[in-house]
Amino acid sequence: MQRVFAPNVKLLGLIAALLLAGCASETEARDVTPLEVNLDKLVEQAVIGEITQPHQADPPLRVSPDGTVAAAPGTGGITYNFRTGDSAVHMAGDHVEPAVSIRNGSPGDTANRALNVLAQIGNRVRIISGEAAGAEGRVIGKHGGIENVMVDFPDEVYDDLVVGDRMQIRAVGLGMEARNADDIYIRNMSPDLLEAMTERGMGLDEQDRLVVPVSVRIPAKIMGSGLGRNHVFTGDYDIQFFDEEVVERYGLDRLRFGDIVAITDADHKFGRIYRGGAISVGVVVHGISGVAGHGPGVTTLLTSPSGNIELVDDEDMNLINLLPIR
Repeated sequence: MQRVFAPNVKLLGLIAALLLAGCASETEARDVTPLEVNLDKLVEQAVIGEITQPHQADPPLRVSPDGTVAAAPGTGGITYNFRTGDSAVHMAGDHVEPAVSIRNGSPGDTANRALNVLAQIGNRVRIISGEAAGAEGRVIGKHGGIENVMVDFPDEVYDDLVVGDRMQIRAVGLGMEARNADDIYIRNMSPDLLEAMTERGMGLDEQDRLVVPVSVRIPAKIMGSGLGRNHVFTGDYDIQFFDEEVVERYGLDRLRFGDIVAITDADHKFGRIYRGGAISVGVVVHGISGVAGHGPGVTTLLTSPSGNIELVDDEDMNLINLLPIR
């Protein structure tokens, strides 16, 4: 007689749990090769900006696509309660810039252009005037149109900050190129941020694809203002929030300032264009807007026109967990 063995359900469950745990830990500790870049060739320069006054138009009204008219806080200034790691969506504001906004002269001045081009996400910032002189922070974003650079500091610095305070950025990262990866282009990223993202799991896999952890994935079809710009070395472009079903499907209402996000079917090698299969990675730099074509802004960090990027979901992929800010 053939002996029939009844399965031990508890044992099978335990084995399955262990296997799943093993897979999870393998994913977390994925064997990747660090992205090699031309650090030895990067130029480090100083650029200066000063804290701007918040901006308001005359009349101070913003019109939504459904005809709603409202006044709200907007760009510029010192924003105390919406900073890196805070919601970029749930606020009574329009295009709010997190933390501290700086500029050097008018938006189109050559000095301000240098500030915007040379400053890279994650660069070190030192305050050089006012009661907070000597305090250090980090660059966290660039906002197109208004041409502001956003910086953040530890909590204790904010009580001493005053509009007009000047700060100097040790700007390094412009011109960074990948040496061991095909069709990967780096934009607006400091060496410090590159190192932090590498420690978080970014690197090349066995197929030489760049594995990048991201907090949210965004379809290019809903990207708006800033689309079509002929370069991505400054500024950002906006995620439209006007389709509620899409917002819910992609979890966009959980976006935070500093989130590292992916935009699928988006090529940012030079300008911002739609290209099927392309992938770009950026950081959320300003808040939601009710104006047609606008929404939270994204500054580019990485792009691959051929899609040579493999995305890994990591909801904690945010500058607040990558850089020493708060």
